[in-house]
Amino acid sequence: MRLLLLADTHVPARARDLPAQVWRAVDAADVVIHAGDWMSPALLDALEARADRLVGVWGNNDGPELRRRLPEVARVELGGLVWGVVHETGAKAGREERMRAAHPDLDVLVFGHSHIPWDTEHEGLRLLNPGSPTDRRRQPHCTYLTCTVGGGAITDLVLHELPPRTRRR
Repeated sequence: MRLLLLADTHVPARARDLPAQVWRAVDAADVVIHAGDWMSPALLDALEARADRLVGVWGNNDGPELRRRLPEVARVELGGLVWGVVHETGAKAGREERMRAAHPDLDVLVFGHSHIPWDTEHEGLRLLNPGSPTDRRRQPHCTYLTCTVGGGAITDLVLHELPPRTRRR
């Protein structure tokens, strides 16, 4: 099963739309996971229409409509693993221990908020943050993650770096 992991898309505040490369990844994925800060219900509509399956949560910048349509925490079984999705996990220091304590039954937790790609494991919990495909902040690139999952394992995990965007006019 092919997964696409996104977070912090911030459409239309940071970009008018997702980059074409990300839309191609949506088309190739069996499941799209979005860890919040969509900012636009229109992007949720577009991903729901185009993705084979969408799992998403709301983030701190998402308004009432997105909060009505999406949960704060999502949970799903994919490829023999129990996945959780949240937007915020708090400070970097102690993150692994806090998230393991908060989510004792998960195998994988996808999160966003920081715009900083993250891949760590602690006591059987894999923590993944895909960064942001539209707002790199202090990172060298805008990013997203893809992977394959099956038989209780994640394989082919790739952090994709997007080329610099041209300025909006």
